[in-house]
Amino acid sequence: MLFVQFLIIAFTLLVISRIILNFKKSKASLRGTLLWLGLWLVVGVIALLPQTTVFLAKILGVSRGTDVAVYFSILFVFLVLFRIIVKLEKIEQEITEIIRHLALKNPKEK
Repeated sequence: MLFVQFLIIAFTLLVISRIILNFKKSKASLRGTLLWLGLWLVVGVIALLPQTTVFLAKILGVSRGTDVAVYFSILFVFLVLFRIIVKLEKIEQEITEIIRHLALKNPKEK
């Protein structure tokens, strides 16, 4: 086992333990916990068995396994970024509604 594989596996186990701890403390939803656990389990499997990315590369018609990992990572980052932006816009709309409600309920007198 290469040193980098050992580091990735150790880091993966640390992250998985934090995910489980956050779920037990009710800081994360079941859906989010399962999503992140799945992601980090995939990272662990790829670290243990790097030939899996080569197999996926052949199926998808990509030249190298590393490229497949990078492509999927970029897609995942864009998906997470999109979800964050959607949630921020929803929060902004909710804050605007609350402020409007408070402004109409308590108008300032000049």
